[in-house]
Amino acid sequence: MAGGSEADSDYLRFLEAVSHSQIPPDLVPDNLVLVEDDSEEEEEEDSEGRGRVVGREVANEQIKSKMSLKSSAAERDIDDEEEVSSSHLDGLFCPICMEPWTSGGDHQICCLPCGHIYGLSCIKKWLRQRKASGKCPQCNSKCMLKDVRLLYASQIVVVDEELQKKVRHLESRCATLEKEGAEWRKKEHQWHRTETDLRMQVNQLRERTRYIEDLSGNSQVRPSTSFSGPHLVSKIDGQKFLHNFGLQGDLNIEGARLFDIDAVSHCIIVARRVSLMGGAQVLTKISLLPPYEKEDYSLPSGTKAIKDLQLSPYSRLVLLASLGKTLSVISTESNNAILRYDLPAAAWSCSWDHKNSHSIYAGLQNGMVLQFDMRQTSRPVQSMAGLTENPIHTLHSLSADLALGSGIKSVLSASSVGLCQWNFGGSKERPTLIPESENQGVCISVAYSPLSDNIVASFRPKIRISGDTVASQHMPFHSTPLSGQCVHGSHVFYKRIGSKYQYCGSTTANVNHIRLPKSAVIDKQNKHTLFASGDEATGNLVLQELPTFEVVQKFSIPSHPIRDLKHVDIDNSELLCCLSEDRLQLFK
Repeated sequence: MAGGSEADSDYLRFLEAVSHSQIPPDLVPDNLVLVEDDSEEEEEEDSEGRGRVVGREVANEQIKSKMSLKSSAAERDIDDEEEVSSSHLDGLFCPICMEPWTSGGDHQICCLPCGHIYGLSCIKKWLRQRKASGKCPQCNSKCMLKDVRLLYASQIVVVDEELQKKVRHLESRCATLEKEGAEWRKKEHQWHRTETDLRMQVNQLRERTRYIEDLSGNSQVRPSTSFSGPHLVSKIDGQKFLHNFGLQGDLNIEGARLFDIDAVSHCIIVARRVSLMGGAQVLTKISLLPPYEKEDYSLPSGTKAIKDLQLSPYSRLVLLASLGKTLSVISTESNNAILRYDLPAAAWSCSWDHKNSHSIYAGLQNGMVLQFDMRQTSRPVQSMAGLTENPIHTLHSLSADLALGSGIKSVLSASSVGLCQWNFGGSKERPTLIPESENQGVCISVAYSPLSDNIVASFRPKIRISGDTVASQHMPFHSTPLSGQCVHGSHVFYKRIGSKYQYCGSTTANVNHIRLPKSAVIDKQNKHTLFASGDEATGNLVLQELPTFEVVQKFSIPSHPIRDLKHVDIDNSELLCCLSEDRLQLFK
């Protein structure tokens, strides 16, 4: 009876194994009946009253019931709803007891003639149920106990080729989906950035719209008081006009040295030396409309200090004079150097021709002035030596003089010797010194207005050397230093009439005895002409009426000294820009 109890246990364990291993019900032998070991008789009932004989119908119903539950669960877990064979477990567990087989001992791995693999003890128990008609539990192939063959292997793993193909397909699909997901995440990040940029642009456009609306309203109702300093009232045809500048913007710009204003595109181009970039020279484009957007342009490597910067009046090009013996034409649209001229000496100044879009000029350290035609990129069209070998620190293209002829182009230069006019395309090979300019001292700055041909030159005293036989310059003021680098100098007003220059007046001025300052002439229709310059003693930006040099406005500049000054008309509004140490102030 003990054998019968063991048989019952084995049968129940087999049912559990069949249900776990997902063996289809149609592979379960129809005559699956468990009997006790070494007994051909079937007992009806054990001592506990439990039936020992399990009929084929009952066995099959139990198997099918468990298999139905497992099958429904498997169908929920498998996405493609395809039935997965249980043969992938053959390489790991005995399909009867669902325990790992061993390489030796009672549960050593073995096989039947049909090829199915089992643990030795499990298949022996199975075949002993029917000594005369033993069958394989999986395929019902007839076999005997003597047909069992031991397998001598440490581990057997059977790989299902169909499952492997499916795994490879799913892995490939996962990799594709991961790649697509990464691309979509990247696009999503770009979309977020684009959305942020668009929101910023919308806000900036709104601010600009409000600014323009305020400007339009202010142009219709002019204020009666000045924003800063006194105002000048001029009388023309019985009407009063206010020359009134007010501070509109104050920008921090590191390492700024020079700038120019593009009235067409409403922007400023600034030449900077950036210490964080190893002293590299860069151009910075700044919008004149709030919030004053900035954009940097890198200059070619090896570009040395920029001595002069001039924007073209015809197109979005900037002309750069460099100590690296180069004259460059840079496009502010593409940020590329479209032309580069090698010079015989360092360039100190440059200018566009205001009557010819192809002609440009360069003033050199050795006193020469060169004329270039941008259509000829190999060499200058004409070069002229100066009266001395002193550097040409300022160049201005002059308005046309009909008396000289249509082919003559005139340029006004400034050096320590004074003011000179250069006529290119004519018979003269030397410049002409403007009378009386050599007797004023050392010329350090020249402001010129092509609208009115008004010129204001700034001078400082010549340095007196002990025992010098040259007569000292007659000055209506003493020439001793005031404090630091400030000395008494002068501003002299000239009026150009054709090829002649008329002296119109002068005034004393506090100028720097080392630096070369910048100044500007402010011409406006139906208004008096103003002259803007820096006062080295007070650090103020001073506006003076011409020709009397009466002070009409003063602005306190937070940083000193003033490096550059520019004036331009934009949309019928005057704009005066002042560049000092790392600060750019806008006055309207």
